[in-house]
Amino acid sequence: MFEGGSAPVPTSVGTFEGHVFTSLVDGLEHLALVLGDVAGEDVVTRVHSECLTGDVFGSRRCDCGAQLEMSLERIAEEGRGVVVYLRGHEGRGIGLAEKLRAYRLQDEGFDTIEANLELGHAADERNYGVAAQVLSHLGVESVVLLTNNPAKVGGLTELGVRVVGRLSLWSEPTVENERYLSTKRSRLGHLDPEVS
Repeated sequence: MFEGGSAPVPTSVGTFEGHVFTSLVDGLEHLALVLGDVAGEDVVTRVHSECLTGDVFGSRRCDCGAQLEMSLERIAEEGRGVVVYLRGHEGRGIGLAEKLRAYRLQDEGFDTIEANLELGHAADERNYGVAAQVLSHLGVESVVLLTNNPAKVGGLTELGVRVVGRLSLWSEPTVENERYLSTKRSRLGHLDPEVS
């Protein structure tokens, strides 16, 4: 992985420093949005998986866009933190085309996990190696992770990222994503807001 450049990125909640990192494995470009001096410990961090439909188009089938917005807001409140935006993680790692096929299956009654399995994928195919490398490159020694997903905490921990805390990111369910959010809690073990 190598850093391909940086520049200020003004957002609705403040100006972050954007750093582009290119993976030597697959050539994908990933983005770290950094606020303040993040070299050190207890850095509020969001490791965010790319979700074109939710992040860009505001799809109500998921809560990804809302989680990204809440993460930027929380980091701005802290005055220090980082969002690592991981490309190639669409649909929990199955890609955009397969995610849309999974949506069709969900419309037929499959839940999000069953749909992935029906298409021949694992429930979650993401790897957080790039995130661990980016955080190390930025000098982040330990993180307070903005996530509801214990598998993300575990995956980063296995890669040597010291996770010293977790902050939840719950949004109000919509008619379109209520079942999806329920499945994330019941079948993927996503933690409720009050669980730390």
